[in-house]
Amino acid sequence: MLSFDPNNQSERDNYKLLIGSIIPRPIAMVTTLSSSGVLNAAPYSYFNIVTANPPLISISVQRKQGVPKDTSRNAIESGAFVVHISDESYIQEINVTAASLPPEESEVDLAGLTPIKSEVISVPGLAEAKIRMECLLEQVIPLGGTAEAPATDLLIGRVVQFHIDESLYQDGHIEPEGLKPVSRLAGTNYSKLGEIFSIERPD
Repeated sequence: MLSFDPNNQSERDNYKLLIGSIIPRPIAMVTTLSSSGVLNAAPYSYFNIVTANPPLISISVQRKQGVPKDTSRNAIESGAFVVHISDESYIQEINVTAASLPPEESEVDLAGLTPIKSEVISVPGLAEAKIRMECLLEQVIPLGGTAEAPATDLLIGRVVQFHIDESLYQDGHIEPEGLKPVSRLAGTNYSKLGEIFSIERPD
């Protein structure tokens, strides 16, 4: 067994160990709306559930040299965002939205995705996604880096509306084979759902 002290490594080396070890990671496709009305979209694999009571989800949006990305800035300014579950049907378009565009340009337009009006919040979602969640920004927590230049903004979103493709919804559950979710590995690698197996939990 090899051992590594993160204090004796570069940030990049620690990053490689993290993204290569914590796999597969679900990908949140996030849309936000700028104050000038530009619809921003970007994928994030530092994403998970926080709690179901109330339904809260988390997205860690890494900063660039301490400067917040469009997603964080827009979410903070508008107080809302939409999270979509990434799946095989539009993963190529999702990859396109990872391009670094200036704030006045829309990744949604670049990728040829279709905006769809939300029901509760002002931020549009994407029609291509089989699952999307309208979120209000519950909390933002700057973390890491230094006090003057944090490394990331941890966005906590409260889900105020779920949208689920009817073909996936069965007796209150979501059918994973129909969703065909895509997850993130390291580098340029992604993963499909793969084999599903069950293990009974102990009492």
